[in-house]
Parts: sequence; C-alpha cells; structure tokens
Amino acid sequence: MRWSVQEFQNESDESLVLRAQNGERAATEEILLRYKNAVRARARKFFLEGGETDDLVQEGMIGLYSAIGAFDPKAGKRFKNFAYLCVTRRIYDVLRAAGRQGSAELFDPDTIESGDSPEDFLLDDEARTEIRARLMKELSDFEFRVMIMYLDGMSYSQICEATGKSAKSVDNALTRSKRKLQIAFSDGK
Repeated sequence: MRWSVQEFQNESDESLVLRAQNGERAATEEILLRYKNAVRARARKFFLEGGETDDLVQEGMIGLYSAIGAFDPKAGKRFKNFAYLCVTRRIYDVLRAAGRQGSAELFDPDTIESGDSPEDFLLDDEARTEIRARLMKELSDFEFRVMIMYLDGMSYSQICEATGKSAKSVDNALTRSKRKLQIAFSDGK
C-alpha cells in the first residue's frame, strides 16, 4: 500500500521517527525522502578522488537510516540535529577509511577562497593532506573522529550525541589529541 504525501504533511519528524521505530515502513520512507536533499547537499561538499559523490550520498543515507533507529524521542531533542550528526559522522568515517587506504583524499570545497589561484589551491591541498595524514597517524580512531567534529565547529554536546560518549570522554579525547598533536608538530616528526 502506497502512502500519500498529505498523510504525513503535518506530522513532525519526531513523531514520524517514533512511528518508523514501531515498524511503520511508510513513516521510514517519508523521513528518508524528507532528508534526502539535505544528505545530498552534505555529501556534495566533499570530493572523493577515485570515487563518486553518489557513493557519499549513499553512505549519508545509511547514516540517516541509522539515526532513525537510534533516535530517542523521549530525550526532548530535535531529530533534525541528531540526523545531521549521524549523516556527517558516517561520511567522515567513510572518508577516513578511504584516506587510511591511501586510495583517496579529502577535499572540502567550503575551505577554498574565491580568489585562490590553481597554484594556491594545490599548495593548500598538499598542506591539508599532510595535516590529515599526521592526524590519522598520531590519533586513535575515536580521537580523530572527535577532533574532526570539533574542528568542524560542533559543540561538546553535539559530539557527545554523535559518538554516544559522555562529555568527560569527549573532553579527555580532545585533551589527549591536543597534547599528542602539540608534541608531534613541535618535534617536526
């Protein structure tokens, strides 16, 4: 049975997620449709050399689907924020894994200034790649993920929600990361 758009038109994301968690397939599909463009927009911010933006969109949709199952409507938080964190985390995890294999590099076009020349972009890209490689080398998986989210401007509470860890764990990971990176960059390894 196909559902109509009007059936869910006035329903909040949170109530749809609750219905989806109770096994209503149509509610799950509606949430996936509502957020598909947002996931696509987030994935398009990244280029995966040797890959496709569509691959990142697919990974982002997997993150969104996971968010539907993991969201706690009783927590009093908005699904939109939680979904964004889960999608972003999934994309970062995929990009990190690809970078670890050496088969792909991460490019974030939001960091490119409009007046940059191709030479400037190439030099900036080399510096970003070197810094990213150093981060992956020096930090544990959890520390790396927390540091990337922190550098992306997420608050401690958002990082806690995305990782499922306590504020103390996130703070400890950031403190360890900063210490490790300070040593790594000051020694010129």
